[in-house]
Amino acid sequence: KTTLYNTSMLILLISFLFLSCQDTIVPQKWVGTWSTAPQLVEPHNMPPEPGLSNNTLRQVLRVSLGGDSLRVYFSNQYGTSPVKMNEVQIALSEGGSSIAENSIQTLTFNGNKTVTMKPGETTVSDAFAFKLENRSDLALTIHFGETSSQVTGHPGSRTSSYINEGNHISAKNLEKAIKAERWYILTGIDVKTTEEAGAVVIIGNSITDGRGSGTDKQNRWPDILSEQLLNNELTSQVALLNQGIGGNCVLKNCLGPSAIDRFERDVIRQSGVKWLIILHGVNDLGQTRDSTNAMQVAENLISAYEYMIDEAHKNNIKAYGATILPFGESFYYTDYRELARNTVNNWIRVSDRFDAVIDFDLLMRNPENTATLLPDVHTGDFLHPNEYGYQLMGQAIDSSLFE
Repeated sequence: KTTLYNTSMLILLISFLFLSCQDTIVPQKWVGTWSTAPQLVEPHNMPPEPGLSNNTLRQVLRVSLGGDSLRVYFSNQYGTSPVKMNEVQIALSEGGSSIAENSIQTLTFNGNKTVTMKPGETTVSDAFAFKLENRSDLALTIHFGETSSQVTGHPGSRTSSYINEGNHISAKNLEKAIKAERWYILTGIDVKTTEEAGAVVIIGNSITDGRGSGTDKQNRWPDILSEQLLNNELTSQVALLNQGIGGNCVLKNCLGPSAIDRFERDVIRQSGVKWLIILHGVNDLGQTRDSTNAMQVAENLISAYEYMIDEAHKNNIKAYGATILPFGESFYYTDYRELARNTVNNWIRVSDRFDAVIDFDLLMRNPENTATLLPDVHTGDFLHPNEYGYQLMGQAIDSSLFE
């Protein structure tokens, strides 16, 4: 009887300890903390000499949401031959090409430190432990083998990358490196975080990509929004993914694939997305031939927005529509294009199809001439906001949309 009693008590104790441990486990999930939309890199944006093959590339980026485990995405989607990565390391950036050596972590791919992507392929690293704070700067260093002559990348990084001849993957500084304001091969980073966390993804063109922001300043309007959300207790678990491509169109292939064609890849397939912001269409309108064509493009943009809203909702993603900024006095302006812009913006405001409207047009337009931007918010081309303009845009968005 004593033995039976002791055994029963032991079982009860083990069960209690097990349940206690279960109660302390916090459910976690993967959420995208940084991304960039890949495209085929144009000839004038290709890696400068000495190029990528058999050399070292160090790329700097700023994440949004922190966490304790990461996984990293790479792409050879537009390559015509294989891309071999002999070794990939990640570390905290200390500015320029400098890294914190005590933070270096070597990535693996199915347990191997070397990986080859065939043409059209993408790959993701194995998950690895890495203590990451909100809005941290990371340096991702790749020692390449042979790489494709057609390169997958993102030309509008507004952030310095460093190419050094030979293998210098663990060097603290790449003092002899050639600088390039481009990202190559690298497309995203996920962070393991709490179940309550989620990401907002923004699809757009150069205004979202950050033309007019400061090089290495990380002050695009999505950056300003990210900082605002993370500093708010009610939205401190919201990550931000910037899927803008400079020169991109919604309805056709301009620079990079059209927003319709890349929507599944750049929005739906991203990890942990709960919200979508669409600020897109100015390049479609700016390339219209005449009034008939402009109004047809306006109607087609509206149909495209409806498609993206429906796809977002199917995946439990809220869709927010941002009005198209004024472009009066820019090289895009004509009376018929302005009429088409107002047609699209009016639909965004009154159709009630979006879950919310972010009225950048109202915020940024000159009240004395509503077809143009305020004189102090653009770069001088009357099309792209400057650093002050991006600050206004990011700060104007209501954080409660993401609670």
